Amino acid sequence: MSFQSYLDAIHKKTGKTLDEIKELAIKENILKPDITATEFKTWLNVKFDLGSGHAMALWKYFIDNNWIITKHTTIK
Repeated sequence: MSFQSYLDAIHKKTGKTLDEIKELAIKENILKPDITATEFKTWLNVKFDLGSGHAMALWKYFIDNNWIITKHTTIK
């Protein structure tokens, strides 16, 4: 499965765009500076019933777009 296929499946399963998921995460104060992948994954599982693979695809997408900043993040 390609990375884009994961993102498309997330949109189909949640009915939300990636931007809408981001806005909801901001509204629910999920995107705090010290968030861990586990916390993010748990939130996605509870909120949208997403599994680990889809959650980690979103984690990568959010980091790549600088929506999540960790101590390991390289700002582009």
